Amino acid sequence: MIPKSLLDAALCERHGADTQEKFSNATVGIAGLGGLGSNIAIHLARLGIGHLVLVDFDRVDLSNLNRQHYFLRHLGQWKTEALKEQILEINPYLDCQLHTTRITCENACCLFEGCDIVCEAFDQADQKAMLIETLISGFPDKPLISGSGMAGAHSANTIQTLHRFRNLYLCGDKTSDIADGECLMSPRVGVCAAHEATMVMRIVLGKTEP
Repeated sequence: MIPKSLLDAALCERHGADTQEKFSNATVGIAGLGGLGSNIAIHLARLGIGHLVLVDFDRVDLSNLNRQHYFLRHLGQWKTEALKEQILEINPYLDCQLHTTRITCENACCLFEGCDIVCEAFDQADQKAMLIETLISGFPDKPLISGSGMAGAHSANTIQTLHRFRNLYLCGDKTSDIADGECLMSPRVGVCAAHEATMVMRIVLGKTEP
């Protein structure tokens, strides 16, 4: 295994020592490890975020491979474990805390209590609303970044990041929805995931606006 000192030096060379120290000390939670969450996690691992809290209750299946960051070898594995395997291939020293469980209004605050920032990455609108309401109520000062509208084959240029109020950020086009019969495809889901990861990066660096 590559020594930690060499990996740290490579990240510092690219990002600068002060910036990388902030990344290394940050703890980010990801709620849902599908198309959004799995790609957010990979971006943050490459960025050098030091601690990730990964939460999902599901296993990888064949229908996930069109947009989620998994491979054929992961079929049948828990998404938490399959994603951790990949992350440790990028940075074997990254601290990954796994919770293979369904997120509810009863356990959400406990799961993400130790996080500096939380990324919401659910597919279903009612679950998104539940998590946003629960975390904003429980942690009024903790930044929460949510995906809202990335379905279909619309232009990637319609996806943007908005600072809605206080600690809530929304990434997406705010309109496209699988409930309207539009499907989720890799390019636009990936763009939205990059928006969420970019907002994490900016918040960690003290930049609170998109």
